[in-house]
Amino acid sequence: MVKNQSYMSHTDNIQLELRKFVAPEFIFGADARLLASNYCKQLGCKKVLLVTDLGIAATPWLAELQEGLLENGIEHIVCSSVSPNPRDFEVMEGADIYRASGCNMILALGGGSVMDCAKGIGIVSTNHKSIEKFEGVDKIGYPMPPLICIPTTAGTAADLSQFAIINRYDQKYKMAIISKATVPDVALVDPVVLTTMDSFLTACTGMDALAHAFEAYVSNASSAFTDMYALEAIGLMNANLLASIQNPTDIQFRGRVMLASMYAGLAFSNASLGCVHSLAHSLGGYLDLPHGECNAILLPHVVDYNFNKAELKYLTIAQKLGVDIMGKALPEAKKQIVEYIISFKESVGIDSTLGTKGVKSDLISILSDKAINDPCNATNPRVPTKADLASIYSEAI
Repeated sequence: MVKNQSYMSHTDNIQLELRKFVAPEFIFGADARLLASNYCKQLGCKKVLLVTDLGIAATPWLAELQEGLLENGIEHIVCSSVSPNPRDFEVMEGADIYRASGCNMILALGGGSVMDCAKGIGIVSTNHKSIEKFEGVDKIGYPMPPLICIPTTAGTAADLSQFAIINRYDQKYKMAIISKATVPDVALVDPVVLTTMDSFLTACTGMDALAHAFEAYVSNASSAFTDMYALEAIGLMNANLLASIQNPTDIQFRGRVMLASMYAGLAFSNASLGCVHSLAHSLGGYLDLPHGECNAILLPHVVDYNFNKAELKYLTIAQKLGVDIMGKALPEAKKQIVEYIISFKESVGIDSTLGTKGVKSDLISILSDKAINDPCNATNPRVPTKADLASIYSEAI
């Protein structure tokens, strides 16, 4: 039985285990993007590689950024051949452009794919090895060039994190590169750029951030610092994602969603993630499915799977979501939390299943083989087996 306030007992004692917290310098607020040229100069820029994608090239933000660089006498070259779920060969091509053009820093304008690709380009440019050589934790020998990130979505928080996720295209899986060396020098976090996002992209990236916050909060590497950011992210996203979709030009709603994404990014960058992301990475690498949408589909199933290993924390999340679980038996409380997540994702326009995204039952074994090797499993509150992951995939189909 869930009793009033009993679910908060895990916060009664101060957490005294050794914990590290890593974050870049970041500027948050309207028009933060306009500071890019100033930071390029501060970081000693001679020529900048501007990494973006074709979607951003169709918005006002790329031309505005280029104009600002030119006005400040900063030479640049554009690399815009970045796909969703960025490929390893795109990283290598970008590194070739970086070196051949005589660049000495990188400026990323885009969502998570662009920023992850920019990180990969930086890693390869200074370490002179193929990008797959850096898969895993702390495999980067030399720091990458100065990197400035301007995120154009509110979800991935690659502008803040120690992660770079790159698709090994021929191998059909996403590799995780995890290192303090991947943290950008500066993040210019500007909610104004969100006003050109469509509603579905807003929903998918918002659910990605929500999954970041959920997984960081229940992670076995969480701390008092990451818990604070994760819970605040959950509250902000829950209260503002739908409103930001319904009022796309309202800078207050956009700002709160961007702030939620930032908080979630600070949380997961330091506490890591869990099975939602290991499963989603496998789907993205093998089938090239959209990452945020996969997270939205998988989140309620993973919460159901994990619940008994992190009951108190999930009950605290329920309070943050406004789910009334007082006086309920734990199985009923779990049911209500899972149902709330499903209702919330559907309210923002994500009503798909893995089945409707083309995932067939005969692929489950292949997908599970890839997912079980993902490093995000290491911090999941329940240690998964391949059979566990296969079962989650089956439920999500």
